[in-house]
Amino acid sequence: MKIIIPGGSGQVGTLLARACTAAGHAVTVLSRTPDGARTAPWRVVGWDARGPGDWCAELDGADVVINLAGRSVDCRYHARNRAAIMDSRVDATRAVGHAIAACRQPPPLWLQMSTATIYAHRFDAGNDEATGILGGDEPGVPDTWRSSIAVAKAWERACDETTPPGVRVVTLRSAMVMSPDRGGIFDVLVGMVRKRLGGRAGDGRQFVSWIHHADFTAAIAWLIARPDIAGVVNLAAPTPLSYAEFMAALRRGCGVGFGLPASRWMLEVGAFLMRTETELVLKSRRVVPGRLLDSGFAFRFHQWSEAAADLCQRWRERRAR
Repeated sequence: MKIIIPGGSGQVGTLLARACTAAGHAVTVLSRTPDGARTAPWRVVGWDARGPGDWCAELDGADVVINLAGRSVDCRYHARNRAAIMDSRVDATRAVGHAIAACRQPPPLWLQMSTATIYAHRFDAGNDEATGILGGDEPGVPDTWRSSIAVAKAWERACDETTPPGVRVVTLRSAMVMSPDRGGIFDVLVGMVRKRLGGRAGDGRQFVSWIHHADFTAAIAWLIARPDIAGVVNLAAPTPLSYAEFMAALRRGCGVGFGLPASRWMLEVGAFLMRTETELVLKSRRVVPGRLLDSGFAFRFHQWSEAAADLCQRWRERRAR
């Protein structure tokens, strides 16, 4: 197959490009910085992620488009960054939609990245695709959290509004993708644990949703091969767990016996100094993959304890090379 991945030069895009290339597919990544990816074992084509250009020709005759484009959310949510996060997602998605519509032979499948953050901060039940509660109206949550949900909704709406007739669209509401690669969220968490900072955050009750990178890439392959699946699909392991339990399992995987807890005010100070936001650790993301399970997808890593042990081993092996 011919697979096009707009915004595929980041960690998740690299995981997908690597897996798709290994499976024998012809992969083209659309990147705003193509010169930085000259050594990649797949084609990299430049684009501005905003409007039409020569890159549009890459989509004509393609089998699948997997749009991941969007600015990183690992930053302070002040007005300028909020606008950049919103615009980068909406503009790129509209550009992809318009390019697909202009194709003489449009790709029959568009996988559009979204985020599990779109769901409400809650503890009482899991958010699946059928009964999950979208966030934004919860009482007492910070304005920055509402901003993230507004971005997620606008991101999905941009895809819905520009999808041409006859194209199957799957919206990927993804949890955190865990891989041992440098610079990813797992790498950051391991760094915290090794510094003895991987204890409870706040009261530790908030749920963490996650997915092992092997299951993430396998789920993408599953969705590509299933023409009967369209619409929203949650990409998350079936067993979200509390932050306290999540970090305890990660400490065991890393062979670290203790992690300093952090109160909410300590997290706010730390997030300010690190130029990020506490939402990334304090929001309760209890997301379950109802549609994947109902369709028969078999997760390799159901439990975080098993996934953490595997990822920690691979993390150590990569750094020992």
